[in-house]
Amino acid sequence: MQNRKPPHLADRLLKLFCAPHRLEEVQGDLHEEFAYQVRRIGERRARWRYWRDVLGFLKPFATKRKSTPYYSYSSLSPVMIRNYFKTAWRNLLNNKGYSAINIVGLSVGMGIAMLIGLWVYDELSFDHYHQNHDRIAQVLENQTLEQGIETYGSLPFPLSRELRTKYPDDFKSVVANSWAEQILAYQDQKFTRLGSFAEPDFPELFTLKMRSGTRQGLKDPASILLSESAAKALFGDADPLRKVIKVGNKYSVRVTGVYEDVPHNTQFKGMAFVAPIELIFSEDKDRVYVNNWRSSSFEIYAQLQPNSRFDDVSRKIKDVFRQHTESKSKPALFLHPMNRWHLYSDWKNGVNTGGRIQFVWLFGIIGIFVLLLACINFMNLSTARSQKRAKEVGIRKAIGSQRSQIIGQFFSESFLVVALSFVFSLLLVQLALPVFNEVADKQMTILWSDVRFWLLSIGFSLFTGIVAGSYPALYLSSFQPIKVLKGTFNIGRLASIPRKVLVVVQFTVSVTLIIGTIIVFRQIQFAKNRPLGYDHDGLVNIMMNTPELQGRYDALRNELLATGAVVNVAEASSPATNIWSSANNLEWRGKDPNGTAAFGTICVTPEFGKVVGWKIKEGREFSRQFSTDSMTFVLNEAAVKLTGLQHPVGETIRWHDQNWKVIGVVKDMVMKSPFDPATPTIFMMNTHERTLNYIYIKLNPAMSAGLALEKLETVFRKINPDAPFEYKFADQEFAAKFAAEERIGKLATFFAGLAIFISCLGIFGLASFIAEQRTKEIGVRKVLGASVVNLWGLLSKDFVLLVIISCLISSPIAWYFLDDWLQKYEYRTEISWWIFVAAGLGALLVTLLTVSFQSIKAALMNPVKSLRSE
Repeated sequence: MQNRKPPHLADRLLKLFCAPHRLEEVQGDLHEEFAYQVRRIGERRARWRYWRDVLGFLKPFATKRKSTPYYSYSSLSPVMIRNYFKTAWRNLLNNKGYSAINIVGLSVGMGIAMLIGLWVYDELSFDHYHQNHDRIAQVLENQTLEQGIETYGSLPFPLSRELRTKYPDDFKSVVANSWAEQILAYQDQKFTRLGSFAEPDFPELFTLKMRSGTRQGLKDPASILLSESAAKALFGDADPLRKVIKVGNKYSVRVTGVYEDVPHNTQFKGMAFVAPIELIFSEDKDRVYVNNWRSSSFEIYAQLQPNSRFDDVSRKIKDVFRQHTESKSKPALFLHPMNRWHLYSDWKNGVNTGGRIQFVWLFGIIGIFVLLLACINFMNLSTARSQKRAKEVGIRKAIGSQRSQIIGQFFSESFLVVALSFVFSLLLVQLALPVFNEVADKQMTILWSDVRFWLLSIGFSLFTGIVAGSYPALYLSSFQPIKVLKGTFNIGRLASIPRKVLVVVQFTVSVTLIIGTIIVFRQIQFAKNRPLGYDHDGLVNIMMNTPELQGRYDALRNELLATGAVVNVAEASSPATNIWSSANNLEWRGKDPNGTAAFGTICVTPEFGKVVGWKIKEGREFSRQFSTDSMTFVLNEAAVKLTGLQHPVGETIRWHDQNWKVIGVVKDMVMKSPFDPATPTIFMMNTHERTLNYIYIKLNPAMSAGLALEKLETVFRKINPDAPFEYKFADQEFAAKFAAEERIGKLATFFAGLAIFISCLGIFGLASFIAEQRTKEIGVRKVLGASVVNLWGLLSKDFVLLVIISCLISSPIAWYFLDDWLQKYEYRTEISWWIFVAAGLGALLVTLLTVSFQSIKAALMNPVKSLRSE
């Protein structure tokens, strides 16, 4: 109704309000609808209430006439704020299409920002479950090798005792720990779980929350603490305390405590039990292994005294390990604080180079930009409709409204849209969390009962409302009433520049995310296509975690081969997708006497090469026909390169004061990270039965995997009836190494898709408004012979140009950041030019599809309808 007011009546309206007795004089010049309403009012108070509801900013007149005809409320008074929101609600209802676009866009943007906020909170609060997380550290070691400085977390067991006894003023507690998958058995219940063999202070150090029993239970060397879920699986609803279970079909222990399951966002997630570390040493009667400084097989954790600092203590303990070893690698100890374990876990040349903190920053920035895209939609549609609202602003200013009141009105519209969007965003987040958790490998929930969540949400909504409403409020409130009411006001061509800039920003962010997604998946595929050096198809790994399987290799192998489901069988000290042990005390001809080199070491049985299908480059592989092969090495290419031996076959390498002869060289096998160079590795024949931990089985490709596994299970249950039959396919274990990168790629795809959706939503709204504005122009052009294609091009070309500009801006930005990201991988893909072209064409296609709907709809409109009033 405000848009139909004749501008020249503003002065007469003022006289009407100030002098009601002059109604007859003014009435003839009023618009027919206004005059009808005035005649209905009849009295001044009722008339004032009507105009107050329509205009929403004037104050009630005093009951007695004063020298000043009217007065105004403060722009922040309760009455004004109520009127602001009344008018804002009417504007939303009167413009349902644009309101829906704004609310949907902001809901999605706020929902994404909220999801990312929950993800960032989960990452930043990692390990905060433990009460002393800010005082706990892991002891790490830097070794100076020929490959550079390498950082290790595996240390000798005696180091724990050394730190505890020699530095009591610095350490409140020090514990050694060893992780292992073990079979837990009670009566008919048997399953394999990951757990810890630790010193007695472990539960107290990490403040495990006990459901029953005590943290001191590990002081009994024949005890065990179980997680709540493990206890439930073993005993059901029965009381687990004091019940005896078997661990690894080897140790009989009594349950002395049940602790709450450790949360998902900790390093110890999935820890089903904590057992005394003395169980590992139970067969070491002479305590040789306990005092062995040369075997680094344990993790060591420490809690500092309240007055100690990590850096100071690191300097004190730096040379403790070196004092007990003659290693030329110059081992240097230091403390890595618990609060940095998760986010700062990458080390290069002895320096912490970051880790997941990079993704925290990345997704935090993406969340801000996605929310900004939604705010840009609100700004664009508000300013695009500025000509329609110019008359409203002009009349308000003419009858006394202050600019602050007009700004308050537009901000109230923004806050109302944001409030509605926030409610919908909570619903979207609740619906999306299950899928998001699965993709992100999280267990996040909305913190409904957390006061901090609601305070942050309110602040977040206020911030969004201010950002979304700032430009429209300041821009629209600046219109000059004289020009507007005289009909000489023109928005001008320059007014569209801010909108175009904002559209460019939107698509720059969206195209950058698309390019990033493509490169992440190319990097993953590049590593997947890397030659492995062995055949992992149909290769099964079975861990020998019970004594029944130790020392029965020949019998087991013969029975497996007799089933017809197996091509070959071997044993090794590491799984096919990892290397569990290393050595840095090897000597060979031509080696620098002052240098130290580290090699992965794997003990195998003679059939290993045939099972994995490694590629012999020089010499031969192990054979049972040669008794001397028990003192021989097979090197991979990386090991040969590290030694510098030109003709390694036949050379002698000295290790542990014994001479080992090199009999063969194999092509590099990718057994660790697929993104890093192959580890220099030495393979040797088995010398100690206890060093073999895994059975390698090559399935018969002529038989289905399901049937073959059934036959394998029959053999294993016969030989090892008290243990569940559990296996892992090597190709699945290898595929799991890409989990982190694939997770990042999926999240990036998710965010990029929603960014494009929000951008296109804004483009759709703008295209709709522009088509509406140019209805008469389109009608004239159709009458003059313009085709639908001509009109489609006319309405689409501006948007296409903006997207092209966005692609030109986003390409160098994406290249800069993604090239820096790829540098952390030794084995990486190249950034090809076609990626930028494909991303740009994709953005153009999506834009054209979005704009075409409105363009073609306007082009097909009957010109008679649009020109009827001309």
